Amino acid sequence: MKKSIVLLFGLLLSHLAFSQEALFNAADLKSPEINADKTVTFRFFAPKADSVFVTGDFLPTMKIKSRFGLVDVPKPALMKKDEKGVWTFTSDALSPELYSYSFTVDGLRSIDPNNPFLNRDVATVTNIFIVGGPQADLYKVNDIPHGSVTRRWYDSPGLGINRRLTIYTPPGYESSKANYPVLYLLHGAGGDEEAWIALGRTAQIIDNLIAQGKAKPMIVVMPNGNASQDAAPGEGNTGFYKPQFMAPRTMEGSYEGAFMDIVKFVEKNYRVNAKKESRAIAGLSMGGFHSMHISRYYPNTFDYVGLFSAAIMPREDATAKVYSNIDETLKVQKENGTKLYWIAIGKTDFLYQANVDFRKKLDGMGMKYEYVESEGGHIWRNWRVYLSQFAPKLFN
Repeated sequence: MKKSIVLLFGLLLSHLAFSQEALFNAADLKSPEINADKTVTFRFFAPKADSVFVTGDFLPTMKIKSRFGLVDVPKPALMKKDEKGVWTFTSDALSPELYSYSFTVDGLRSIDPNNPFLNRDVATVTNIFIVGGPQADLYKVNDIPHGSVTRRWYDSPGLGINRRLTIYTPPGYESSKANYPVLYLLHGAGGDEEAWIALGRTAQIIDNLIAQGKAKPMIVVMPNGNASQDAAPGEGNTGFYKPQFMAPRTMEGSYEGAFMDIVKFVEKNYRVNAKKESRAIAGLSMGGFHSMHISRYYPNTFDYVGLFSAAIMPREDATAKVYSNIDETLKVQKENGTKLYWIAIGKTDFLYQANVDFRKKLDGMGMKYEYVESEGGHIWRNWRVYLSQFAPKLFN
């Protein structure tokens, strides 16, 4: 019995010693390291691993089949292990951008233990880093005046629940007596009221554009577009659960129909210009779908509309009133007039053809719009750029 206890104690000490060595060796690593030539070096301590890959949106892409057809995804890069058990990979020189990445260790996905900076996209958590430069500097917290970001709860009679949204107010809002215009900024499928502020870097982009004199000071309202949720997973009354790509009651009309609950809350609780010329609505993917349908369903409410990689037409099983008479309500919206109807999409986006067809519809009815076509697909890299291009066009 005593021998067994001694043996067990020895094994425990050995395990603790190895764990401490792994911990301290890993803690000594710098990862990611952004080099002077804009290459980036990744390191991962795993002396007993047989393979470690890094994957991220900084890598070349390959096409895979998905529910949306062929889509581009990053091609994982195999890292090299040195005699100390540290796996290393250095990228090519990277353009200025905010990038995300993760590791795969013997087939198991892992975040970088040396990088505490993370983003959640639906249920996937990845590390992030920024390679500085003109566009990417909009995503940084620079030494300029800053706005405030708050989470507010509002009553939605149209949905029958209290719901949470994120609101950005510009620098000086608290001490000012001025009224401000409002941009309602909507997320995509699988997102929530946290998506634009975290993945989209909304506060940083608007802060920097205002400081540069390129955008008017504005309030930005980022609601939760999933009608079944009161708040983001882990932030509402259903507690912690795994986020899913399409929550119940998503894109079935009730959120769009009840959207004025949000507008009324904002205009009651914030100093805003409650006029059409001081309201904008924009969104990505599902949020672009919502922006298109909300703006035509309430056709004299928003003077600025932005569709970023937008889904366009409702599903065949979506029968809500908000989806009826699409052409007629678009015509009314056209007749009422908009100061800007802005459409942007990437050349390899799986929604590209849907946007081509929608522009043909607008052309056929003589509705004016601005169109931006970029490289790339259905990715946050594009949507951050679109926001930085769209915001300076507002409220002028």
